[in-house]
Amino acid sequence: MNCRSEVLEVSVESRQVDEAMLALLHTILLHRSTGKFHYKKEGTYSIGTVGSQDIDCDYIDFAFVRVSSEELDRAMRKSVGEFKDALCNSGSDGVGQISLEFYQKKKSRWPFSDECIPWEVWSIKVNVVSLANEQERQICREKVGEKLGEKVINIVEVINRHEYLPKMPTQSEVDNVFDTSLKDVQPYLYKITYQITDSLGTSVSTTMRRLIKDTLAL
Repeated sequence: MNCRSEVLEVSVESRQVDEAMLALLHTILLHRSTGKFHYKKEGTYSIGTVGSQDIDCDYIDFAFVRVSSEELDRAMRKSVGEFKDALCNSGSDGVGQISLEFYQKKKSRWPFSDECIPWEVWSIKVNVVSLANEQERQICREKVGEKLGEKVINIVEVINRHEYLPKMPTQSEVDNVFDTSLKDVQPYLYKITYQITDSLGTSVSTTMRRLIKDTLAL
């Protein structure tokens, strides 16, 4: 199986990290979640509905739609919070990457553990910029909102390509494809990882500073 890999890049100030990451991760999960499966008998099932919720950002001129699941949102906020803390405490230039990987399990014979096979990975490269004053912060608030809008459109376009998705499982195999631990929604199995590094490119940061500088010059 070939694993699809998509890379997004954003440049934000530190107070925008949480909202920017949640906006992108929740957008992906909105399209990678289903309602809960209700099996009537093996091979026959119905799928519950998935609610959605509009979220307004506090530090970015942007709103996004997420699955209406408090459990899923808590899990996302926990992962993003850990990433932000590591990013801010790294002592580097505030550069890192957070990845959302979707996978399915392949049962292995005892005594071996199940094999986790990734089929799609989204990586978000993040660069934290330092701004001099409130005027620059206001411009950054607007520019980051515009960039997030572009990223969300990009995400939807990629997801609508109708490429590989795990086939709908039988009742006995549903845990090999979906996370069934949540009570109100059923995302594909996923894991979130991150790394903090100063080896990522600085082009995004440079572009953001140039946008702010050009706006101030108008």
